[in-house]
Amino acid sequence: MSMAKKTKAIVQTFTPQADYTPVDSDFVLKDNAGEIAIDTNFASQSFWKDVTKRFGNKRSAVVGLVFVIFIIFMAIVGPHMNGYDYSSQNLSTKNLAPRIQGIENLGIFDGSEKMSTTTGIKKVNEYANKKLYDTFYWFGSDRYGRDIWTRTWTGTRVSLIIAVAATVIDMVIGMSYGLISGYFGGRTDMIMQRILEIMNGIPRLVIVTLLLLVLKPGMITIIFALMLTEWVGMSRIARAEMLKLKEQEFVLASKTLGAKSFHIIFAEILPNIIGPIITQVMFSIPTAIFTEAFLSFVGLGIPVPQCSLGSLISDGYNSFTTHPYQIVAPIVVMALLMLSFNLIADGLREALDPKMKEM
Repeated sequence: MSMAKKTKAIVQTFTPQADYTPVDSDFVLKDNAGEIAIDTNFASQSFWKDVTKRFGNKRSAVVGLVFVIFIIFMAIVGPHMNGYDYSSQNLSTKNLAPRIQGIENLGIFDGSEKMSTTTGIKKVNEYANKKLYDTFYWFGSDRYGRDIWTRTWTGTRVSLIIAVAATVIDMVIGMSYGLISGYFGGRTDMIMQRILEIMNGIPRLVIVTLLLLVLKPGMITIIFALMLTEWVGMSRIARAEMLKLKEQEFVLASKTLGAKSFHIIFAEILPNIIGPIITQVMFSIPTAIFTEAFLSFVGLGIPVPQCSLGSLISDGYNSFTTHPYQIVAPIVVMALLMLSFNLIADGLREALDPKMKEM
């Protein structure tokens, strides 16, 4: 058979019939599930779910979060647990050592304390000497007869409110300042950065001290003082992230579609730098707590009869040689707060940074 005849035969063989209609049985779904290798370790999941998983895998961060939640809970309910008021004074019950119901029978927290006298160290129990058999101060009482337990958790609440409020305000100011400076660049960036250097060149403690001396001491004044000084670090981080992202393709696409500058800054770029911002906020909270405590310690903080952790440490310091238990509780709470927030910040830094994801 010639080549032409073979070609004609093949064409006639595979030419479909004009009146043929396909039916469902002509099509069979290929089951290739066994041929597809799905990597379950890297299955698709949302960004925040991945962040939560990585944060939960870091034990130190979880421990810090548990301590912060516990301290916040105690700051809310602690002052109402024993019936004392943080400002009520009773000189007949001053300088009493810690005493707790039930535990006192075990020989600990029974209201006794060791005092140094000219004849040596002597163990005394002022509850027994004053016949205060039904009186209990869980953290003891201070030189004015005020309950240290109630004052400690009330002071913790005040310190947390000041620190969180000041940090959030600093985040808004510093983040906006840094993003605008980095986005527009040029002369705008130069002028804004020179202003930032001037602000950073003035010692923060001097600004805060002068401000507190001019204004009336109080919670709002301390928040305002911290607001003026703590936003510099946040602005530097926001500006650095802006300089890294403003030339990316998604920003160019938004400009091409006619998006305005502030829409690009706060709607396009800001969501992409939320990780470093949150991490910096967590690191800023313990700094604000320490600054507030220092100001209160030197007498520039919360006025009496209100209290904060710093003012409680200052009061306990005056009685440290004779009644050391008065300074222990506020120092332990402040130390746990600062350590816990730093642990959370460290965990968030690793969880929010995709480059640190374990492969």
